[in-house]
Amino acid sequence: MFLLNRGSIGLDIGSSYIKTVKLKEVKGSYELELFDVHPLPPELIVDGSIIDSLRLADALKEMIRNVKVSTKDAVISIAGHSSVIIKRISLPEMTEEELSESIKFEAEQYVPFDIEDVNLDFQIIGPKEEPGQMDVILVAVKKDIINEYISVVKEAGLNPIIVDIDSFALENMYGINYEDEPGRNVALLNIGASTINLSILKGGISVFTRDSSLGSNLHTEALQREFNVTHENAERLKRGEAVENVSPEDALSVIEAASDEILSEIIRSFDYYRSATLHEDISEVILSGGCALLQNFPGLISERSGIETRIAEPFRNIRIPKKFDLAYIQEMGSMMAVAVGLALRKQGDR
Repeated sequence: MFLLNRGSIGLDIGSSYIKTVKLKEVKGSYELELFDVHPLPPELIVDGSIIDSLRLADALKEMIRNVKVSTKDAVISIAGHSSVIIKRISLPEMTEEELSESIKFEAEQYVPFDIEDVNLDFQIIGPKEEPGQMDVILVAVKKDIINEYISVVKEAGLNPIIVDIDSFALENMYGINYEDEPGRNVALLNIGASTINLSILKGGISVFTRDSSLGSNLHTEALQREFNVTHENAERLKRGEAVENVSPEDALSVIEAASDEILSEIIRSFDYYRSATLHEDISEVILSGGCALLQNFPGLISERSGIETRIAEPFRNIRIPKKFDLAYIQEMGSMMAVAVGLALRKQGDR
């Protein structure tokens, strides 16, 4: 399932950073070939929509120059809070070919957009306990959102060969780095600047996904208001640096206060999952994204949810050559979960 696309990069285009990863297979395992975190000016991407395509393309071109990207092929992804629908549905058993022919008809009752305005895909999970029924993951993405990202990536000189979904990329990352335990529910929680991606796996199989349009921009904005600092300096405060006579300790109290809305949204998602599954428990949270770098944030999730929370290790089973700054990769690695998952994709896999 996790076959490598030898010639492509995983390109995670967030609202604050472009994260880039390239991997190669070496003797049955994976080795890091390219790693880059490239900052973006604020408000180029808002709520998952590209606001300034020219400046975003310029930022991509700058990243390509800086890290000397040698391949043109890229795998990109989209978050699903407003333009992506992901549903686990039950259908009568049929072949993949039969479902391909009928997917538009089956999807119409689940997709709140005009079916002609979306791209559809699906994956058959397997048979249900009820005879003659099967579980299917249905995905619908607005065509205009896909086209926005494809156009910008092409403008930067890259060839987008796959458009994935953030939560599915997280599952790929998990698949090569962690062991599945039957019956155990693990929540993969990726919190960036403006999006929360949640994917819950049961025994390694996706059983629940949900995206929300909240993120660490709430921390940045709170710091700007409280201390009257620039966006750039607010980001430095989030990283634990002292700025303009503002101590990291003062900044931390503001960050923790601003975390409440994010934490409430996470708890709501967990509660919704439990209610939909007759109160199945969540054994563990694996946290990635920029919020994973915030001091005490994993502890806040544990405290509010009562669930053990660990920071993701996207490079746990990936060899890091000596040419890379290992300390920097360990520091920033949790931001790269989606990019690693994308770097594992290849054309034609599901």
